Amino acid sequence: MLKIAIQAILEPLAILVSPYAPHIAEELWQQLGNTTSISEVSFPVFEAKHLVETSKEYPVSFNGKMRFTIELPLDLTKEQIEEIVMKDERTLRQLEGRTPNKVIIVPSKIINLVG
Repeated sequence: MLKIAIQAILEPLAILVSPYAPHIAEELWQQLGNTTSISEVSFPVFEAKHLVETSKEYPVSFNGKMRFTIELPLDLTKEQIEEIVMKDERTLRQLEGRTPNKVIIVPSKIINLVG
């Protein structure tokens, strides 16, 4: 199974590298068990969906000092982000039972709890 997974990664990589390093790519192609030349293989198809970010790793700060990060989907509202952060066990540990005076959320940037 591991060999198949590695081959599934290395074959497209060899094809992408072939215009820049044709000899190395051809050697790798043959080592992967292919009998035809790498120059006869079609180039991988571009898929824009792989370039779209769907989540963001937010730094969570308490009184301006970053304590941890949390990965959240980008389509959340400020209220949803606040709700998730306030329920997180790391936030509860930092607050030690207190409630913050202010929660500052800059979407796609930072979360800061003050007070």
